[in-house]
Amino acid sequence: MRYFSLRFTVACCCACLAHAAVAADPDAKEIALFNGKDLVGWEHFLVDAATKKEDVWSVKDGLLVCQGKPGGYLRTAKKYESYKLVVEWRWPGKPGNSGVLMRITGKPTMLPNCMEAQLASGSAGDMYGFQGFKIAGDKARFSENPKALGGLTALKKIQGNEKKPGEWNQYDITVKGDAVTVLVNGKKVNEATGCDVRPGYIGLQSEGGVIQFRTVRLTPLDK
Repeated sequence: MRYFSLRFTVACCCACLAHAAVAADPDAKEIALFNGKDLVGWEHFLVDAATKKEDVWSVKDGLLVCQGKPGGYLRTAKKYESYKLVVEWRWPGKPGNSGVLMRITGKPTMLPNCMEAQLASGSAGDMYGFQGFKIAGDKARFSENPKALGGLTALKKIQGNEKKPGEWNQYDITVKGDAVTVLVNGKKVNEATGCDVRPGYIGLQSEGGVIQFRTVRLTPLDK
């Protein structure tokens, strides 16, 4: 019994030390990608290179505001591979289209090589892979078109859970290895597997319609 007790105590101590090491890891802390003040830490791409960034994206009253035209995206300056991502958004006027882009790599285009969590009004929770980016999942909800957008994959949402236009919505997206889980306002609306795994930028689309963001924060899950 003494031997068992000693082994148990040592095991518990080791577990506690391991937990403490993880908790102390600065990479595991939540990162505010949008600071509510400015666009430090963000870069951009627009299909009209003559348009200035500030004509499309601005910060007002603590909100990140996207005018929706011309098309393009705002992206992080750093790359991330596995993480928990929280994004809060709303359509202040007529609902339009946008998206949360993840694991962006390659040449900047309107729809770059990446996967997307859709933000188009009424379609939040749908997922897409552009330019050959692979996503997979339930066959009943999955489709692909090799001839579109350099290779398009799509995974329709399980169910919708958006609020009325004008109200705030929240995405909770967990990107871990090749698996992605998507929640809208606390309810799971999609789950993808077989996704391409690599570090990439995180982006917010400009794709028609004024959209506002008040939260964009990330907790790394990389080892």
